[in-house]
Amino acid sequence: MDTLTIAISLLSFALSFIFALGGVGSALVLIPTLVWLGIPFNLARPTGLFVNALSMSGATYSNFREKRLDLKLGIPIVVSSVAIAPLGAWVGHLLPGHYVMYAFIAFLCFSGLMMMFFKKSKYENQYREDRPFTGPFLVGVLAGFFSGLLGVGGGGIISPLMIMQGFNPKKVATVTAFSVPFSSITAFAAYALMGSISVRLLIFAGLAAWAGGYMGTGFMHNRMKPGTVKKCLGAVLLLLAARLLWVVLTG
Repeated sequence: MDTLTIAISLLSFALSFIFALGGVGSALVLIPTLVWLGIPFNLARPTGLFVNALSMSGATYSNFREKRLDLKLGIPIVVSSVAIAPLGAWVGHLLPGHYVMYAFIAFLCFSGLMMMFFKKSKYENQYREDRPFTGPFLVGVLAGFFSGLLGVGGGGIISPLMIMQGFNPKKVATVTAFSVPFSSITAFAAYALMGSISVRLLIFAGLAAWAGGYMGTGFMHNRMKPGTVKKCLGAVLLLLAARLLWVVLTG
């Protein structure tokens, strides 16, 4: 194994571990990192999407195994996000993308800052335990639309909106991790059909990502409090916002 492959595997593991703490895929950060390491962009993007899918699959496997995933809460998000994503992609061809991107960045910054600094002391440790359909379904609609519009995973939409509805941040992280692979693997499949993949890169980065996602979600549930998870998730959203802003300014 050459030095570059080792570096990519370690980065894939580390980023997948960190982003699994908030149930969000790491592709938005991994893709530019791979490009900086000299991987062509047409190979870096499908690799990032593949890593996204596997890392969150590793997280979801851990959640299934430990019986932490609330399927009844997550399925409405998955169904609506998958159904609406093509509409987002179509609208993306009609609207000036940079305007939408700026609005999305502002939303991520607002959500991240709210999660990190806003406190409701009276209800700080009280979370709803019901499984409504309408709220999560509408969250999935927004997540799917922006996934298709911007070509990103829907975790940055799902997590803050579910937490704002009063759900436990740990439960939100598991539901988000369950939802993200569906959009990521669909986009990856399109690249695979076009031949824009490196099997060697996928194997090493993918295995490391699966392990990172599995261990990250286990660490989050066993070692972190819901309030800490909420702050960690806020930091992840700010990182995503910074990455998207970089894309806009350099694109």
